[in-house]
Amino acid sequence: MGANATLLITICLEASLHEPMYYLLSLLSLLDIVLCLTVIPKVLAIFWFDLRSISFSACFLQMFIMNCFLAMESCTFMVMAYDRYVAICHPLRYSSIITSQFVAKASVFIVTRNALLTAPIPILTARLHYCGKNVIENCICANLSVSRLSCDNFTLNRIYQFVAGWTLLGSDFILIFLSCTFILRALLRFKAEGAAVKALSTCGSHFILIPFFSTILLVVVLTNLASKTVPMDITILLSVLKVDNAAVTWVAYECCKFLV
Repeated sequence: MGANATLLITICLEASLHEPMYYLLSLLSLLDIVLCLTVIPKVLAIFWFDLRSISFSACFLQMFIMNCFLAMESCTFMVMAYDRYVAICHPLRYSSIITSQFVAKASVFIVTRNALLTAPIPILTARLHYCGKNVIENCICANLSVSRLSCDNFTLNRIYQFVAGWTLLGSDFILIFLSCTFILRALLRFKAEGAAVKALSTCGSHFILIPFFSTILLVVVLTNLASKTVPMDITILLSVLKVDNAAVTWVAYECCKFLV
């Protein structure tokens, strides 16, 4: 929370940072703050005061925010990758393509797309009938953790989450991969001394952060699939670990600039 708040305040107060790239970092930071406020207070309440219960409405709200805002983070990385693609491959057109209006439209797209496509997940889970055990084996109201407590068949729920998850995250990662591929091709063509290193400094943070973010998500998925062989503590740790990324972006971005 402190790192993200510092990031927002710095961008707000420093006039030289009032640029599209830093607006996207601000959006990423806001998403992380919401995720932190959704998860961490409840985790601390469990550890400090042993307050383990959570209402149905709060549980499903947490489920919606987790699914929606994680997808928003992925979509934000995709827009940031496109921003760096334009900066490296079309530098003369950058100021005319990546504008404040572009960031505003991209933000509306990020919020609308992910909110609409992830809203059915908690709705489908809430419609299930719960008649037995009501203890979630996690500190977060994850969709499958809650669905397994129901007495109904939740196959539709699992199919929708699988399709929506891979559609949203899969499309984002494909576009990010394509952007990174075009950027690397452009870097290899630079012949001026130091040009490739300088260009790489503008997108180095993405090459650091995107694998970090995608690797954690992939490990979370694999551990959930192999939940019978992976200790529950590992699954819970990974679920909490994927909450924050913006501070890592900021540090990586500034370090790359400093090295150049």
